[in-house]
Amino acid sequence: MALDTQKIIDDLKDASILELNDLVKAIEEEFDVTAAAPVAAGAAAGGEAAAEKDSFDVELTEAGQEKVKVIKEVRGITGLGLKDSKDLVDGAPKVIKEGVAKADADDMKSKLEAVGATVTLK
Repeated sequence: MALDTQKIIDDLKDASILELNDLVKAIEEEFDVTAAAPVAAGAAAGGEAAAEKDSFDVELTEAGQEKVKVIKEVRGITGLGLKDSKDLVDGAPKVIKEGVAKADADDMKSKLEAVGATVTLK
């Protein structure tokens, strides 16, 4: 059976973050593998890479009192739909963006904190 690679890629592009997360979990269980990055690779980079970090993960630590406003900001930042944004906010702590430049990460953090959320940059 031949795989239609382009169709698979198109389906992945249209999938939500939650659907992709479920897919990764299903693949891990089915093939007894893990999608986690090896720890040794991070240690091999050395202390210099840690000091000069150029990309950050923006984690929503807590939604706060104004959950609706936080959901709206998450939608604007991620481009997710309303349901996916709400699920992400309800599931806090969750990473909402990965590999973001320092300036963009600070901007996202300030927007979310302005509506009452608690955000951590990792």
